[in-house]
Amino acid sequence: MPQKKSGFFSRHNLRYVLPAAIAGVVLTVGVALSITFTDQAIFCGSCHSMNEAALTHSQSVHAKEACNECHIPHDITMLPFKAKIGLHDIYVNFTNTIPDLIHPGGETKAVTQANCERCHSATTSTVTMQSKEFCTDCHRHVPHTPKKPIAYRSAADA
Repeated sequence: MPQKKSGFFSRHNLRYVLPAAIAGVVLTVGVALSITFTDQAIFCGSCHSMNEAALTHSQSVHAKEACNECHIPHDITMLPFKAKIGLHDIYVNFTNTIPDLIHPGGETKAVTQANCERCHSATTSTVTMQSKEFCTDCHRHVPHTPKKPIAYRSAADA
């Protein structure tokens, strides 16, 4: 009579391990695809309140960058941050409590600042930030300016 294999890869264990492994792969791929999809300006601009931001972004020097290059942390905190902000955006859209002017909060401004420094470190390393806390305090229209065409912006707004 043949002996049954024992150990981790026995037929009995594979019945439980294989579905769990497949579920893990499907979940990982699903999360990666959803992050990639929700990273694009076409997704972010799909809400009425973000039409202007998507339009001005498409005409800016940062047009080739995904929204999350500036607006989401680039470390392990990305997922909870994106989930928190996304749930807030869904809430204000469904409750129709979107402010007339959308201004980033302190946490979002800090993330945006870190991303300015990440991409523009050669420039930001030569700047003393004594009078203003964030790059966007002076460069407030980068890359979303609702009023002024790009050709008429000052250097600080480009």
